[in-house]
Amino acid sequence: MLYLRLQPGYEIKAKPGSMVAMDATVQIKGKLKFSMKKMFTGSDMTESLFTGPGEVLLAPEIWGDIVPIHLDGQTPWNVGKHAFLASTPGVSRTAKSQGFGKALFSGEGLFVQQVTGQGTMWVTSLGAIFQRTLQPGEQWIVDNGHLVAWTAGYKVERINAGGLFSMSHTDEGLVCRFTGPGVIYIQTRNPETLGEWIRAQVPPSSTTIVEHA
Repeated sequence: MLYLRLQPGYEIKAKPGSMVAMDATVQIKGKLKFSMKKMFTGSDMTESLFTGPGEVLLAPEIWGDIVPIHLDGQTPWNVGKHAFLASTPGVSRTAKSQGFGKALFSGEGLFVQQVTGQGTMWVTSLGAIFQRTLQPGEQWIVDNGHLVAWTAGYKVERINAGGLFSMSHTDEGLVCRFTGPGVIYIQTRNPETLGEWIRAQVPPSSTTIVEHA
């Protein structure tokens, strides 16, 4: 849960549907952000604006961490398509093309959200969030299903996963190789892997036919 206490006249932008509770003094309105680009990229086309004074409680649709990321006005951030929860007014989001190769193998689609400006952004995850800061030239390999937000550059490549069985657990050896400097936030759970596990726990449906004399 993200708890915010807004001063009079202060605004917070949030993902639609994330409001859990708020003071009666808080004003809320939806803002339509329409563009042809957003129609084809699948980006959020609306956002909720909360204006103080008062308390606001926000939560994502899945269980996991919520962490703040402070933007300095110079370094842009890339954010997974489901990771954004809320931000202060000075933060802006746009859809950024990854290029066809990265889109095909990164699992994030052709576009990711690029976040710029100065202020604070809150991101969410599936499971816990782990942060890693890379020094210049330092490399780190990440399974794309665990990405939350990042500033470091990366390329998608195939690694030797040690045989057919191991490769089946790494999407046939496709990973993201990040190179510093930069910061990377990852999540402990992979949505696709979790979905497969849940389906495996659900017993197959059966139909019982009852004959009447």
